[in-house]
Amino acid sequence: MARLGSGHTPSRSKPEYWENCTVPWITLADVWQLRAGRTNFITETKEMISPLGLANSAAVEHPAGTVILSRTASVGFSAIMGRDMATSQDFATWTCGPKLEPRYLLHALRGMAPDLKRVATGSTHKTIYMPDIEQLRVPVPPLGEQRRIIDFLDAETARIDALAAMRECQVSLLEERLMSTWSKVIDEDARDSNWAPIRRFLTGITDGPFGSALTSSHYSDEGARVIRLGNLGRAEFRNHDHAYIPLEYFAQLQRHEARPGDLIVAGLGDQNHPLGRASVVPDGIGPAIVKADCFRLRLDQRKVLHEYAAWALSSQRVTDQVAMLARGSTRARINLEVARDIPIPVPSLDRQRRSIELLRGMRSSTHTVATQCRRQLALLTERRQALITAAVTGQFDVSTASGRNVTEGVSV
Repeated sequence: MARLGSGHTPSRSKPEYWENCTVPWITLADVWQLRAGRTNFITETKEMISPLGLANSAAVEHPAGTVILSRTASVGFSAIMGRDMATSQDFATWTCGPKLEPRYLLHALRGMAPDLKRVATGSTHKTIYMPDIEQLRVPVPPLGEQRRIIDFLDAETARIDALAAMRECQVSLLEERLMSTWSKVIDEDARDSNWAPIRRFLTGITDGPFGSALTSSHYSDEGARVIRLGNLGRAEFRNHDHAYIPLEYFAQLQRHEARPGDLIVAGLGDQNHPLGRASVVPDGIGPAIVKADCFRLRLDQRKVLHEYAAWALSSQRVTDQVAMLARGSTRARINLEVARDIPIPVPSLDRQRRSIELLRGMRSSTHTVATQCRRQLALLTERRQALITAAVTGQFDVSTASGRNVTEGVSV
């Protein structure tokens, strides 16, 4: 029904193989296009290889219409080549014969995706090995039935995808509205008060550097908690990232101890997590230290409440200012001296408390609605997957069915 193939990586030690590159080359760096399952044809790739590299390696230029499946690290993502292309060894390929429609095979592979991920093996990077790929089986009805299944799934998945896109847009708009209100509150506080650097309010600073440099060899399954970047949201402590060191080691690092109520500022940032964001250590966390890429600050609570400082530091206006002070080519970074000089507005304590309550309420309502939207997105994804599986395995007759009323055997 189809010719099975794969790909290869030309030798990186041969510079001439990577000059005058004109052959599109699909690698794991392109899987991001396929994760949502909404991209049927892939035409652009992050990298290309040269005809010389292609000729002197096991790489193959497959014809347009070839179906691909990622089989290592990111397992189970599929698409169709929209033009003649090569792949790395991380993909299996099928070039369909006259009795198999590529679009039908694509739907069949997507219907199998959960099972493919379950059978992948490996402790570090999951892989489906080629002997297992060779054993894959899909039902192959006559071409006319394949085309009816394609037409049905194209229409129904497009309807589901449109709903999902609206929910994603809704989540994005909710987050934008929260950030807009947040910025407005901080700007209004700034108009009625003065901006001042954090250093003016520092108090009770212990000797030695802030934070502690830790490696994987220091960690244990239990003991003292390590607060690190994954715990720092924007004015929100994220408790899902758990790491510990033995209590005996903690005894040597008590000068770095983080106490409930301490202000923690991020010294590293990336595209999704802004530099300089801050949160407050919650009650009940137990013995804890701060890792070196975070700064532990204690302020004079008679002038600046730690929670207010976290909201101010995490606001869009302040994180944008901090980003301009960042150093580092790979990840944005600031040092302690820069962190101490970050300016924030300092209104009266009563005004700070009112702003905190307003922002807490706004974020709570935003999170409630966004959580509902994400739950609906998850259900739409399940529905889409189940519909594809049911259609390609013949659980219903697509010539008489509509995705709106097909429920038997399909999750809704």
